[in-house]
Amino acid sequence: MEFTAYTVEKIRDAFGIVQGERYEFVLEFEVDEEDELYTPQGLLLRVIYGVNGEDKKIVKHEIIERGTQKVLEFDLEDDELEETAAFCAAHYNESEEA
Repeated sequence: MEFTAYTVEKIRDAFGIVQGERYEFVLEFEVDEEDELYTPQGLLLRVIYGVNGEDKKIVKHEIIERGTQKVLEFDLEDDELEETAAFCAAHYNESEEA
């Protein structure tokens, strides 16, 4: 799994019901053609990343086929989740303040 591009945006909590901050990442990524996730249209990974003090974690994620915007019924493996969490931890502070 290789991230090729990404966007990150801070999610506004207008009602103040969520503790901490939430960030939405949309990550473009590539997988080998032999991978069961492979699609010629490409893949996106949508991640909701939560930061509450020192507690930082992926709250939700979904894999999306880029061409159709269809959510795929696959889950990331543990090592892929760790890689994604590390990426989000390194980049969440690049978001535009809402």
